[in-house]
Amino acid sequence: MDGDYYSIDSVIADHQKLVCKFKLDVPDMGFIDGGHEKDIKENSEVSIPFWLVPSLLSGEWIDFDIPAPFGPRVQRALKADTKNVRLAGLVGGNGLWYSFGRGIAEMLVDDQQEKLCKLLSETFNARIGDIWDQAVYFGGGSGTRGGQGNDASEEFRQGLESTERQLFLIAQESTKQMREWSESSDRPR
Repeated sequence: MDGDYYSIDSVIADHQKLVCKFKLDVPDMGFIDGGHEKDIKENSEVSIPFWLVPSLLSGEWIDFDIPAPFGPRVQRALKADTKNVRLAGLVGGNGLWYSFGRGIAEMLVDDQQEKLCKLLSETFNARIGDIWDQAVYFGGGSGTRGGQGNDASEEFRQGLESTERQLFLIAQESTKQMREWSESSDRPR
């Protein structure tokens, strides 16, 4: 996530932890996991800050599995109905599912990378219409997909990931400004 050096969201996403398996013994590094061991032993699984993982991968010290927020269970839920998956809680309280996923994808190769990128893209594309509709509805417009202020729409909004929340707020504010402009220009002078 080097291109987002000044992005607070990127900094927060980089501080997620990723469970990695060490391929070799590493002396005097047991503190990384916050444990009491002095050394990290080969085949030990250690939670490592995300920002440290690319360096350890390039040195071929570690391997990792795709984390649960992007694993088969979440993939099945997203295929069933993207709207009912609360992306906000999948990678911690900050809800940076897309940012974390993009970072994971950058470390993968070939098929795994392609599959994760496709998952992120398809999820975003499937949800953006509902996000827009909810924003228009709550911004004072009419909405096009039947956006409503019911429990289901409230639950959907609460499950929005950070990027989705930002888009929701921008679209909502844009709708309000458009309505205000339209109402002010329709007045007889």
